Amino acid sequence: MKYLIVGLGNIGAEYDMTRHNIGFEVADAFVIKHGGNYELDRHAFVANVKIKGKQFVVIKPTTYMNLSGKAVKYWMDKEKISLENILVIVDELALPIEALRLRGAGSAAGHNGLKNIELLLQTDQYARLRFGIGNNFAKGRQADFVLSRWKQDELPIIKDKILRCIDIIESFAFQGIAKTMSLYNR
Repeated sequence: MKYLIVGLGNIGAEYDMTRHNIGFEVADAFVIKHGGNYELDRHAFVANVKIKGKQFVVIKPTTYMNLSGKAVKYWMDKEKISLENILVIVDELALPIEALRLRGAGSAAGHNGLKNIELLLQTDQYARLRFGIGNNFAKGRQADFVLSRWKQDELPIIKDKILRCIDIIESFAFQGIAKTMSLYNR
């Protein structure tokens, strides 16, 4: 059984540790916990992790956020991973900083990375884990906000949520989407 775990973000030091790159941070934490290593491959940094007989292909697209679908489609096809075994981790402005929300399908909700994935997969029927980043920005300053780094007082919340995301990824694979949603969506 193979799973494709996709952490969304942008490559480059200027994007490290920004709100928009939380997908990369979650993917990294999952790979580190399970002793994996990334290699640069086509359209993504890729790590392979095995847990109790299940294989996880973890990618961090190198296509930049707005073309994330290119990497997702390529690795889904290359690894022959079914749509129901894909989980995309993404930043979410519409959720408060304390919140996480897992969905089995749904709208891109204005997120350009999700829009591109939907376009290239020709469906919105894939799981996504939305990581609340808050929306404390002045009108017209959304881009600056999502590309900003976490405030010092936010870091304990973010570290705790990253650990919960690892649990959610594992539960998604071992217990399924419905059970995982009932356990973690609060």
